[in-house]
Amino acid sequence: MHPRHVALLTLALAATLVSAQTPYKPTPQQLLDGYKSADDFQARSANAVFGLEVTPNWFGGHYFWYVKNQKDRVREFVLVDTTSGKKQPAFDAKRLAAALEKKIGEKVDPLRLPFESIQLADDLKTLSFESKAKAWKVDLGSYEVTGGDPVPQRNRQGQRPRGQDGQSPDGNFTARIEGGQVQIRAKDGDWKTITKAGDYSQFNWAPDSNHLMAFRLLPGDRKPVYLLKSSVPGTTRAVLESRLYDQPGDKLDEYEAYVLSASAASEQKVPMNPIMGGGQPWSSPPGVNWWQGGKTAVMEFTIRGYQEQMVVGVDLATGNPKTLVNEKAKTFIDQGRVMLRLLDNGKEFLWRSERDGWGHLYLYNVESGSVTQVTKGEWVVRSIERIDNEKRQVWFTANGIAKDQDPYHMHYCRVDLDGKNLVDLTPGDGTHTVQFSPDQKTYVDTYSRIDMAPVHELRSSADGKLISVIEKADITGLLKNGVKLPERFVAKARDGKTDIWGIIIRPTNFDPKKKYPVIENIYAGPHDSFVPKRFYPILNMQRLAELGFIVVQIDGMGTNNRGKAFHDVCWKNIADAGFPDRILWMKAMAAKYKQADIERVGVYGTSAGGQNSTAALLFHPEFYKVAVSSCGCHDNRIDKQWWNEQWMGYPVGPHYDEQSNITNAAKLKGHLFLFVGEQDRNVPPESTIRLVDALMKAKKEFDFMIFPGFDHTDGGPYGERKRRDYFVRWLLGVNPPEWNIVGN
Repeated sequence: MHPRHVALLTLALAATLVSAQTPYKPTPQQLLDGYKSADDFQARSANAVFGLEVTPNWFGGHYFWYVKNQKDRVREFVLVDTTSGKKQPAFDAKRLAAALEKKIGEKVDPLRLPFESIQLADDLKTLSFESKAKAWKVDLGSYEVTGGDPVPQRNRQGQRPRGQDGQSPDGNFTARIEGGQVQIRAKDGDWKTITKAGDYSQFNWAPDSNHLMAFRLLPGDRKPVYLLKSSVPGTTRAVLESRLYDQPGDKLDEYEAYVLSASAASEQKVPMNPIMGGGQPWSSPPGVNWWQGGKTAVMEFTIRGYQEQMVVGVDLATGNPKTLVNEKAKTFIDQGRVMLRLLDNGKEFLWRSERDGWGHLYLYNVESGSVTQVTKGEWVVRSIERIDNEKRQVWFTANGIAKDQDPYHMHYCRVDLDGKNLVDLTPGDGTHTVQFSPDQKTYVDTYSRIDMAPVHELRSSADGKLISVIEKADITGLLKNGVKLPERFVAKARDGKTDIWGIIIRPTNFDPKKKYPVIENIYAGPHDSFVPKRFYPILNMQRLAELGFIVVQIDGMGTNNRGKAFHDVCWKNIADAGFPDRILWMKAMAAKYKQADIERVGVYGTSAGGQNSTAALLFHPEFYKVAVSSCGCHDNRIDKQWWNEQWMGYPVGPHYDEQSNITNAAKLKGHLFLFVGEQDRNVPPESTIRLVDALMKAKKEFDFMIFPGFDHTDGGPYGERKRRDYFVRWLLGVNPPEWNIVGN
């Protein structure tokens, strides 16, 4: 070879060696420093983040005031004119402090006024405030302070709403359930039994104070589960606790609907099939909405299997039901997104449906039988905020409506009930919360992103027009303290088309010349999406990253809020957990950032995330190597009925067994650490313990820890340390500190 070529090859090889990342492997001291940094991470936000919130206190028609918190507990009281957006001090703090100081004979700091509450008069001429349990008033012209009387004790006992049970709305009758029968008593009268069927469990007074909508219980299997309390103080024996807990496939409580009359002392069964009450211990009859002047009781409920949702109106005069909505789906109807709003005119209502593949609002007219789609597009309605019956407008929240933004960002919108004049009232690039003025004419729009501190804007409700920027949060101190904000990252899903969104968190001492193991914080429960979207000064994932990891969180297919097709991936397929999308996402990240070592990937999660993280090692061991799983629902037949049947289907089929972590325990590869709370009231502890049993029978190596006295848990501070140690040992390849020697 020509000497010149040899020289060039040598230079190229040297350049490659210099540019290549070397695996991060901390020394014992660096590791201890990493643990200390993780433990102390929260302190980096202390006295370093300001203006995350603006709470408007509306008054006077077009004013509000708020408190601006600043460094070292300095507080500024700011007055805003909502007509112009102009800001000014709500009062002269120095004059007020001097006047109060003179009155009470104590030093008063104008930067830290000792107010417990304040109230500005509508004419801006006086200020009332409480300080040290005394009530004061100041004239904002002369700054004369008067008062000083003790603050009167407030009655904090809430008033029991009428019409739910007990007393009728007009107060003339009282009802109760005694021995399974409904009894009525007029004022100063005797109790009178008005039913014969028995087994009544609940009733609701109608607005007319004569009729009641009552529900008769048809009990299901009502099978118990058990919890063992091993470490009860003051005793040498464990305590066994039992409670009702329905699992998939169990016979459930059902309810028959009856219309009762107090004046006629009568009961009439509503001619319809019994209504599923849902699994114990959460079983209950459907809620009742009164409509058409209180003459109609409207109930909304699901048919078991969660593929059919009903809205039924019951005529109190006749007891006859009328089907208002019979929504059906080939897969499931998401119970967390069911929305029904009855209009005041007594003939129309709004209903949310995914019938076109996206969660949208439909206007039903019970007189004409017409159904009008009010919202439309490849985005999702998340809530109905209010209905303006006079203007015939609906105010709602939605995500995915701003096409140039993260599709999970929440926006507040308005549209006419005929589907026209759609307005996004919150156009800023972020996820939004809104606080409306009492007259609904203006609002404070707060928006942020995981990588952007909050911005607070005053806007007009008429058109969403910006009136003024109220505040921008100050995180200068947080950044000076070394906190690195998470990075948003997007990659394509398994279909090569759909965007998958997630975040990347790096350690504060990140060295671009090193390669770091990757740890995924997973939760793939189909009921929602989980990657944080709004700004947080500190995330727990940042603490874990401090030990020398790149920590990520991803929303894969099968999770919620991206349309029906995206969501339906979980249908009878919960073990999928979006893993194909998650793995592609991390590979795309590693292709862009060479510091991400996807040959060393860990995963952790709690509850559904506990199931998912274990499944990562069982079904995808070629990618995931280490998992720490807390309180996992490792077999969907063991967990609560309503959650699991909704996604896995009813009746219980062989796919439940095929996707069970317990059934597939023999497939374990890699390193698995299982946590469970001894008194888990969400997912029965035996879900994890049966997995332990299956792993032992398969002669698999794993680690297991039970937390005495803990409920549904990720292990608390001790579990956090054990989780860190496990990833340090098996991903960084070094021994964690000997805590019994080095201390805590």
